[in-house]
Formats: sequence, structure tokens, C-alpha cells
Amino acid sequence: MPANLSPEYKAAEAAYRKARAPDERLVHLREMLRVIPRHKGTEHLQADLKTRIKELGEALSGPKKGARTGPPVTVRPEGAAQVALLGPPNAGKSRLHARLTGSGAESAPYPFTTRKPQPGMLPFEDISFQLVDLPPISATAMESWVPSALTHADAALLVLDIRDPAALDDLAAIARRLAGKHIRLVPDVLPAPVSGDDAASGADDDLDGFHLQDLPTLLVATMSDLLGDTPDAADAASAADAELQAFTELTATPFCAIATSAETGAGLDLLGPWIFRRLGILRVYTKVPGQPPDMQRPLTLREGDTVADAAGLVHRGLAGDVKSARLFREPLFRGQHVPRDHALSDGDIIELHW
Repeated sequence: MPANLSPEYKAAEAAYRKARAPDERLVHLREMLRVIPRHKGTEHLQADLKTRIKELGEALSGPKKGARTGPPVTVRPEGAAQVALLGPPNAGKSRLHARLTGSGAESAPYPFTTRKPQPGMLPFEDISFQLVDLPPISATAMESWVPSALTHADAALLVLDIRDPAALDDLAAIARRLAGKHIRLVPDVLPAPVSGDDAASGADDDLDGFHLQDLPTLLVATMSDLLGDTPDAADAASAADAELQAFTELTATPFCAIATSAETGAGLDLLGPWIFRRLGILRVYTKVPGQPPDMQRPLTLREGDTVADAAGLVHRGLAGDVKSARLFREPLFRGQHVPRDHALSDGDIIELHW
């Protein structure tokens, strides 16, 4: 039975997907449950909404007094984006996380060293990305709370040791396990959509759109310094790239891939630019009338975001009251007034008018 979701529901869902703060997401989830049409076609979606509201509400309220609790399974987003580190046992995830963030994440030559979410910050130009190291996933094991830990993730780094003969199977197992929890690892270019009878026989698009969480994913091949038998750094890098290309040609999903080494630092400088580009991040700087702009603390938005979205980051309670902004962007805008629905670009300087 089709869901026939209302425009009010779809607007609340769009706001939920756009929100990053957990308390904002909870508000939008409750609004979705309030306005969802009540009929048999939405019963499953109603149940899912109630579950998400319950889980997110409990996470925000913290552990109950006197209750026995394990490690926290979600990490509150910080920085310009939250990026999850996923991978099989002994792929080098924790070493990579420690090298990128200076977190001192525990690593050891035996599997399942990581037992709880480990956050750290990856600096990139004048912003930072939050990297969250998660327990390994294999064909036979995945911590039950890992899907919940991915709730706030904007993207994923899929870390593999491609020297391991089982690496292809590991990749497929991780994608399959997460897909079973409605989490899809998405490459830079999506495969062509299903058409014809196959599309018609699929689940309702309205329901799939909410149940699925798409994670833009970069394949990160670790230990590139151990690929090849040459001590020359340039030759080693060339050998690593050739091995990685051969590996990706065998994968079912065309992930963008980078060869890296936590030991030498090779390839690590490419991760920040990929996250920035893939997520369409914009840096917008604010200016108080009569004063120079604050170029030290940019607002971080996404492609397509507007003056009103920027105002919401400055003061959430007054976001709806912003009327316009003066926009400074060479060579087109040198203080011209733009409306609240004007789409912003990376590097814009704005002076908000309430």
C-alpha cells in the first residue's frame, strides 16, 4: 500500500536530514510523527519513527541514575562534518586515526582492539572534521550498537589492507552487514537507477528514502609502504597505486580510493580535500557592520544552503527572523544586499540583517 506522504511530512523529513545537532533532529522526528498520515501503508514507518525518537531521546538524556551502562554508542557531532572509520579487524584503522587526529587511539596486532567509539579531530585548512573510529566489522561479527553510532555520520572512510587476500570479501561483508541495517555505503558516482518492471516491484520510494541512510564513502588502502619491494618512495607509491587500481577494478562498487600509510604519512593529505569536496562543504565568514570580517571561525554549511541557513548557525532561535544580508564576494558582490533565500558559496562573507 503506498505511503502517500504529505507535503508537511516531506518538509519535516527534509529538515531532519539537514539537521546535524541531535536535539534538532529529535524536534524534526517528533514533527514527522505528528504529521504522518495514519493508515496501513505507513505503519512500519510510524514504528521506525517511534523507535528513533526513543533512542535519540535516551541518548540526549544520558544514562538513568543507578543504571548499569556500557560505553556511549553515539558521538555528538563537532566540526564541519562527522566521518566514521569503518573496516575489518587488523586493517590499520586505529593507527590511521591516531596519525590523523593525534588521539592516541589504542592499536595492537590482534583483532577487535577498538571496543567503543573513539572521536578525534582532523584539521583541514581553517576547519576540522571529526573522525570517529568504530569497532571492526567482519562477516561474523559487528557490535550491535554500530548502526546507532553511525546515525550522525556524514561520510565514511572504509579502511582496508589490500595486501590481505580476504580484503575483497571483507569489503562485501561490511557493505552487506550495514545494508541489513539500512545503511548504504555510496561511491562518488552512483550506479544507474533501476528502471522498468524491476523498479516497479521495489519498495515504496517514500519509505526507502527515510529508512536508508546514505554514507558517501572513500576506500582507504592502508600500509601502502609495505606494498612492493623497492625502498624508493616514488617507486613504492607507484606500486601502491597500481595495486590499488587492480583491487578497485575487482570490486562490485566503484569507490574512489586512496593509498595511504600511517607509518610514512603517504596519501594522508588527500583525505581532507576528499571530505571537503564530497560533502559539498562551504565556509562562510561573518561580519559585524562597521568592522572587519571574522576570518578565524567560519560557519560550515553545505552546497545549496542559504543566508537563512547561515543565520540559523549564528542564532538558531532567530533564524526565521533574518530578512537579508550584505554579501561580499569578489568580483560580483561587494556589499550588495541579497535575500534570505540566496544560495551561498565557499568563501563568502556575509553581514546579516535581522
